[in-house]
Amino acid sequence: MQRIKLILWEAIRKIDPVLFVCTTLLSVISITTIFGAVDNFGMSKLKMQLFIFVLGLFVTFFIAFIDYRVIVDKLWLPMLIGSVILLIITPIFGTSGLNMETANTSWLKIPGTGMMIQPSEFVKFTFICTFSKHLFTVRDHINSPINVLLLGAHATLIIAPILLSGDLGVALVYIAIVLVMLFCAGLHPAYFIVTAIAVALLFPYLWEFLAPYQRERIIIGFNPELDPIGKGMQPLLSRTAIAAGGFFGNGLHGGHYYEDLPASHTDFIFATVCEKFGFLGGALVLIIFMVMVVRIFTRAKQAASSDFGGLICVGVGAMLVVQVLLNVGMCFAMLPVIGITLPLLSCGGSSMLATFMMFGLLHNVCAHSDGVRAATARETYDIDISLLDS
Repeated sequence: MQRIKLILWEAIRKIDPVLFVCTTLLSVISITTIFGAVDNFGMSKLKMQLFIFVLGLFVTFFIAFIDYRVIVDKLWLPMLIGSVILLIITPIFGTSGLNMETANTSWLKIPGTGMMIQPSEFVKFTFICTFSKHLFTVRDHINSPINVLLLGAHATLIIAPILLSGDLGVALVYIAIVLVMLFCAGLHPAYFIVTAIAVALLFPYLWEFLAPYQRERIIIGFNPELDPIGKGMQPLLSRTAIAAGGFFGNGLHGGHYYEDLPASHTDFIFATVCEKFGFLGGALVLIIFMVMVVRIFTRAKQAASSDFGGLICVGVGAMLVVQVLLNVGMCFAMLPVIGITLPLLSCGGSSMLATFMMFGLLHNVCAHSDGVRAATARETYDIDISLLDS
């Protein structure tokens, strides 16, 4: 019993308190919102979210306990190979889940269970690990053309199968993660400029590559009034639900626009939160995300001097920023509806569990990175000195 207590205490000590409180608050807001809409969403959604929350906490502590350097140094190659294989078989054997209109084959059925998972969500974890390791390995010669090509090949191995599965939204998140990590790793701006010019020149050909429903989503996404009873209905109804919440909201069991809003429990959960809890509820969610992002990039800066832990933090921070911006932009009818979940709030097992895994990785870096531990020690010392002076 004493040994178990020591193990638990050691695991708790490895958790960053700010990130833990923020993730718990967002999860509680999600569960509370789903509970308030259980008559519309169904009891199964509430049970799943509660189960994934509890499971996610266990996964977080487990991942935080093992030194990330041991995990990545020993398993980076199996992680990369396994991720590529999983993403390649997804377009072949995958399905479009509950939304059969999209032709999106990004979900895999687990044989004998009736359950489905979205592999691209879990691959974010392995990709951030392997790409961070790759960047740190070539850090002194990152601007060498051969290293840039190898880094590009590394990213393409992951992003290309996701694009083939039709999941444009998740692919954009991966692209953003890659760009931010490359920038923070010190890649010369000239590479970004050349890439931007190449994309602009190739855009007409890339546009033809998109499926018809994807092109419609993009065109109408920036101006949903073009098709208010068709493709533009979802974002317009989302915006109406947000406005209907007013300042204080309609209450936990109040509101009704979300009931007619497709995906109001997943991609448009933010609209449901705002209708029930108003501007205050929506602002609280965004403030919590802002605190998390600031904390993550602060830890990234502290860890950057020691090893690739800083780049892991950058990758997770980039993922969080991009998904929040895209999701909230969709809910306000300002950006195309491209199927992006709001981390820790959207109802969905794959998204929520994968996010907990990535935050477990952040806690791991905070606990084991020499740079973060040194910075934390300095902060503690400064606090002790200030208390003594007072």
